[in-house]
Amino acid sequence: METWDTRSLNVEPRHPQVLHSDDEGRTILIDLPAGEELQEHQVHERAWIIVVDGELEIEDSGGSTFRAGPGGLALTAPKERHEVRATKDSRLVLILAPWPGPGHPSERS
Repeated sequence: METWDTRSLNVEPRHPQVLHSDDEGRTILIDLPAGEELQEHQVHERAWIIVVDGELEIEDSGGSTFRAGPGGLALTAPKERHEVRATKDSRLVLILAPWPGPGHPSERS
């Protein structure tokens, strides 16, 4: 078993820290200062976005917005376009699975 206290880890803002990575998934911890965003993008994997601290707005390509505080969870499908904005200083856990997803540039043969 591996464990982390995601609230106490030292993570520099805008410098994601990979907590774990294997063929089944990748877990990343991100600090996002208020007003910063992960501009509209897509990933090849299914993405779970979990708010640890702060407040995020997560918007899908259709314009639907989910405002989430600590404990908030959003799930995006592979290749689903979305945007993540911090309305307060925020910390989030991002889980991508499987890792890497089909079509990802680092996909193993």
